[in-house]
Amino acid sequence: MPIKFPDFTVTDKVAIVTGASTGIGYGSALALAHAGADVVVTSRSLERVEPVAAEIRQMGRRALPLTLEVTSLDSIDAMVKRTVEHFGRIDILVNNAGINIPEPALDVTEEHWDRVLDTNLKGLFFCAQRVGRVMVAQGGGKIINIASQMGFVGGRLRAAYCSSKGGVVQLTKVLAIEWARYGVNVNGVAPTFIKTPFTARMFEDEAFSQEVLRNIPLGRIGEVEDVLGAILFLASPAADLITGHTVLVDGGWTAW
Repeated sequence: MPIKFPDFTVTDKVAIVTGASTGIGYGSALALAHAGADVVVTSRSLERVEPVAAEIRQMGRRALPLTLEVTSLDSIDAMVKRTVEHFGRIDILVNNAGINIPEPALDVTEEHWDRVLDTNLKGLFFCAQRVGRVMVAQGGGKIINIASQMGFVGGRLRAAYCSSKGGVVQLTKVLAIEWARYGVNVNGVAPTFIKTPFTARMFEDEAFSQEVLRNIPLGRIGEVEDVLGAILFLASPAADLITGHTVLVDGGWTAW
């Protein structure tokens, strides 16, 4: 029987990327468009994703910039409704929006805890749920949740963040189990520290940078491009038999 070679493209698929104005979200949106997808790019601020949409259109793909506040179910519902009205379907969701508030565990306030968990876990779940309903109805789709290596290991000053990302890893398994029979694959990607505008201030601290590097066997801090291959793979037909897994893109951090 002849071998059917893997297909790593997402030609003519419709993708949503949350938190698409910068960093991994921005890179994911462009990478999916480069691989053939039409992309809905979302952010709290429409002004921040309109230039991203313009870049995607210059690549020859369709793009729809939308506002999204992931802590608001009304906002999530409006985004999903608008996407379906515009494109007719949703094939891929990159659940990327997230925040971190570094502080000692003894000083974490209820407000800060709720902000991190509401964005990184609650918001991610309801985005997956609302998009998942569309995917179930249409007979399939790919959801990629952006977790973190901090969902697998502890990190100082990150009690809320680690808790939220550990929750994402477990939630990914649950959704994969429940939605497999509908043809919906749910996986995660867990990066190490990546150079983005989100992390730039952290790396201004030389002691912190050196501490991070000591924990990465490959000896360098990650770039956005390092994460995109895993996202594209999981979104593509090449990953059709993979669900419930979170791929670590961590330079070996968790192999210690």
